[in-house]
Amino acid sequence: MTASTQDKRAAFRKLHESGCFVLPNPWDVGSAKALQHLGFKALASTSAGFAWSIGRADNQVAVDDICDHLEALCSAVDLPVNADFEGGFAREPDKVAVNVGRGIATGIAGLSIEDSTGDKAAPLYERALAVERIKAARAALGSSGAMLVGRCEAFLWGVTDLAMVIDRLTAYADAGADCLYAPGLKSKEHIAQVVKAVQPKPFNLLIGGTGLSVAQAADLGVRRISVGGSLARTAWAGFMKASREMAEQGTFTELVHGFPGGELNKMFG
Repeated sequence: MTASTQDKRAAFRKLHESGCFVLPNPWDVGSAKALQHLGFKALASTSAGFAWSIGRADNQVAVDDICDHLEALCSAVDLPVNADFEGGFAREPDKVAVNVGRGIATGIAGLSIEDSTGDKAAPLYERALAVERIKAARAALGSSGAMLVGRCEAFLWGVTDLAMVIDRLTAYADAGADCLYAPGLKSKEHIAQVVKAVQPKPFNLLIGGTGLSVAQAADLGVRRISVGGSLARTAWAGFMKASREMAEQGTFTELVHGFPGGELNKMFG
């Protein structure tokens, strides 16, 4: 390890100034080191991927566990790490601020705060409260140099009112968010509208499985692309396919598709 926390935060901000970069999501130290080995310039944690790795469902992990996980990621790589910090692990803005302070202490270069409540009947925090939560997170970041990402989760909860999403994202930008994020957007038209609305602040696009290429996203003005839990799901797909074959058929043919152990030893050696 050679890069200091401040070096990482400065490099992370620089990445957001122009172009479009991929921010892949490792779920543990090994996957983080592998992504660094492949040449990515920054990483983002995934709440879902980490939760599955410790045998829990997404959004069922405590802030203590998340902070330990983030510290491990930041200590393992020389790359900036952006934290999937869910909803700040609290409802009230002052408690969000306390937890953001704990998150920053792990060495992360940025973190995101969601506006989802987890309640299907009322999936998003009331707008004024959501804005206050972003303001509190911004204050907690202080002069750390770490970036704040404001997330509107509407589309993930089936609330497909683009005007409302844009209104919230612009309010989060005014409240101090450095980057904006609305996971669930898929059409080029929607993405282009949101990018235009939040400019000059950068927009993060979620791509999982199918979707735009980096070049196509860049043409729309997207500044960064993350994949959420998709890499973790891909790894689990191979694991479950091979394990089910052993459990249900008593055969082992899927194991031939495993990545060579020698190559893994070389990468981690």
